[in-house]
Amino acid sequence: MTSAIATPVLRGHKALVVGIANEFSIAFGCAKAFRRLGAEIAVTYLNEKARAHVEPLAQELESPIFMQMDVQKPGQLDEVFEEIAGKWGKLDIALHSIAFAPREDLQGGLLDCSAEGFAVAMDVSCHSFVRMARLAAPLMSEGGTMFAMSYHGANKVVANYNVMGPVKAALEASVRYLAYELGPKGIRVHAISPGPIKTRAAGGIKDFDMMLNEAVAQSPVHDLVDIDDVGMATAYLATPFARRLTGSTLYVDAGLNIMS
Repeated sequence: MTSAIATPVLRGHKALVVGIANEFSIAFGCAKAFRRLGAEIAVTYLNEKARAHVEPLAQELESPIFMQMDVQKPGQLDEVFEEIAGKWGKLDIALHSIAFAPREDLQGGLLDCSAEGFAVAMDVSCHSFVRMARLAAPLMSEGGTMFAMSYHGANKVVANYNVMGPVKAALEASVRYLAYELGPKGIRVHAISPGPIKTRAAGGIKDFDMMLNEAVAQSPVHDLVDIDDVGMATAYLATPFARRLTGSTLYVDAGLNIMS
């Protein structure tokens, strides 16, 4: 990866990337962009089943920290930050790219979503970002940038997005409040809102292929974005060039959000 670095404006920066599942993950696109700009990358994986897919990517990123982390399991998030504190002593970038809802709650309408399913979706997809921010902030003593992954369904009704719409709306609100609270510490917080991308997580959304086709037809540039597009835009916000930007939701969607 080091040979791909052109302008290492993030040299010396330490980045935690949570949510890489495979080479098609948006989180991997972001991690690659951070690495190309010179940052060191800590990578987490969900469980042993996921490790086989994620470990080669962590090796490609030359990650000195590679740990299992499931935000639903008590203590695992804390263990990751203890390792970062011990090995690096600081953190400059924290990226949260995880979301989950039980399949039966995701595929039914909001009226059909159970209280238990809604609570799980909110905990994994939203509140775990708040918990991550709480642990990351003390390590960002010289400032830093935090990112959460959202989607247009947070602000507009997207057919079949169902419970994840209200959950992502809560995530974007959390980003704004965290930006306000952490701004005095020099910590910037952003939500990234990619357009439809073929990822493993998207496979749980009903009629997702139809959404992809509609995105191509409706977006101003008549094309889809990919994980590298999202990664480059996200990496920009982590650089000094964006030092006065915070609390935003950045759409990386070929302009699709302006059309509906």
